[in-house]
Amino acid sequence: MNVTLIGYGAGNVASVRFALERLGARVRITDDPTDVAEAERVILPGVGAAGYAMQRLKALGLVEALRAFPRPLLGVCLGQQLLFETSAEDGETELLNLIPGRVEAIEPAPSRPSPHMGWSRLTIRRDDPLLEGVKDGDWAYFVHGFVCPDGPATLAAADYGVPVPAVVNSANRWGCQFHPERSAAAGARILKNFLELPA
Repeated sequence: MNVTLIGYGAGNVASVRFALERLGARVRITDDPTDVAEAERVILPGVGAAGYAMQRLKALGLVEALRAFPRPLLGVCLGQQLLFETSAEDGETELLNLIPGRVEAIEPAPSRPSPHMGWSRLTIRRDDPLLEGVKDGDWAYFVHGFVCPDGPATLAAADYGVPVPAVVNSANRWGCQFHPERSAAAGARILKNFLELPA
């Protein structure tokens, strides 16, 4: 199982790498667009601000490589958000435009502080190979202050006073808003399923 992890200075690369290696994967970390184009499958991690992440991806020449990538691609946390069209973060940030919709800030409320930080249960909306073996009510670990639009791409959601698209898919692109590398058995199962998707 070979997987390429994008190391672009805005990701939780080490923890994702360790989680993948525990599953027996051979992990390559790169910021080279040629490596990405040749990869069997790619994971785009992310922590922090969308604007900074997109600046880094553009500077490294990775935006077009990711847009053109034809095999399984998984965005993790901020990496999921980057798959969408735009983000309200930093005014208006253009993202990778791989899934329709705009990423918005979580509106805080007394029972819903922002960022959303901690464990939430997943509700499965649609069957998908990435969710094989993951059940309604399984727990996942979230840390995020922005939320993707809830729409046709949503495979699983969490309830945070509003629906939080927790897992999304469009064509060969998947996203996890939570951190699968920190989400115990359910997270490990999702990463294993991703590694087994046909390349």
